[in-house]
Amino acid sequence: MSVKASVSISEQQDAYVRDLVDQGRFSSVSAVVQQGLDLLRKQDETELLEAAALKLLLEERMGGPFVTHQAFAQNTADMLAQKRHDLGLEG
Repeated sequence: MSVKASVSISEQQDAYVRDLVDQGRFSSVSAVVQQGLDLLRKQDETELLEAAALKLLLEERMGGPFVTHQAFAQNTADMLAQKRHDLGLEG
């Protein structure tokens, strides 16, 4: 179901939208606006999911064991050395 709405856009936006329609990329100005709103909605949903995933990760990390700076640095150096070895980049 479609709902009619009136929106105001700048002259630049209008020229861009009409150019997209003229190029045949969209069937109408409404189709361009609908696609733009769908993309914005998807972007918002993605950002919410990413924020929730980050929150869960941070909560998990906060509840886990503490790693000292020295242990972290050593673990990182060991991991890089192993990767260099695996790729034959030692020397």
